[in-house]
Amino acid sequence: MASTNASPLPAPAVPLTSSVSIPQLGFGLYKVPEDEAETIVGQALAAGYRHLDSAALYGNEAGVGRALRTAFDGGLAREDLFVTSKVWNDDQGYDSTLRAFEATRNDLGLDYLDLYLIHWPCAARGLYTETYRALEKLHDDGLVRAIGVSNFQPAHLRHLLESADVVPAVNQVELHPWLQQRELREVHAELGIATEAWSPLARGRLLDDPELTAIAAAHGVSVAQVVLRWHLQEGTIVFPKASTPERMAQNADVFGFTLEKETMRHIAGLDRGFRSGSHPDDVA
Repeated sequence: MASTNASPLPAPAVPLTSSVSIPQLGFGLYKVPEDEAETIVGQALAAGYRHLDSAALYGNEAGVGRALRTAFDGGLAREDLFVTSKVWNDDQGYDSTLRAFEATRNDLGLDYLDLYLIHWPCAARGLYTETYRALEKLHDDGLVRAIGVSNFQPAHLRHLLESADVVPAVNQVELHPWLQQRELREVHAELGIATEAWSPLARGRLLDDPELTAIAAAHGVSVAQVVLRWHLQEGTIVFPKASTPERMAQNADVFGFTLEKETMRHIAGLDRGFRSGSHPDDVA
């Protein structure tokens, strides 16, 4: 159970809209088993995380909801927590998105979500503009504080904005030192879209990178801490996942050191276009 006395992490707040900000460092819930979600989320809250990244696909939102009820009963204020979820591909479309949102909201036990995203564009289905229109209604109705997308390429974003009334607050994409997405991030900067990173450690593959290992040794920290610190200094919103309190604490301990400009330039040279997950064009 999360301690209501736990201090929140000193994560910078990234503004998404004029009235909504998100903690830059959060906690990811991908592949957290439903029967372990209540315990793991409680541990994350006790470690100071106040930003939770979830999705209907993960199949664990009921367990997350149980953890949230326990935390709220213990004194955690709803307004001190930032919760994201995503509409899954099979639920795209205007009415089905609204139904999917209600299912997620009920599982989480929340009156509103802080951020709701389209999980993948699935461009061949031709539904993401209609799906986004449903998100705009949820936003207009006050059920979601901010809306956005995930895994959208520049062409998807520009097409969406031909009909959208609300610019997506974020685009959540795979991003790490081996896949730095510079072109996409330039489009984000142009359009006023914040960048969120999933798979910030390339599903653990970065942990054995010899150059990152050398940087970690020079700073007396782990490779994971180096990579998460790189994300923070790049201005990326990032949410690693962890299954133990020890790893949660280590991932959160990234505010006491800084990567030098030379080190940041060195990491910039590690980009190899490597994806640990699917390419958006391959997800139907």
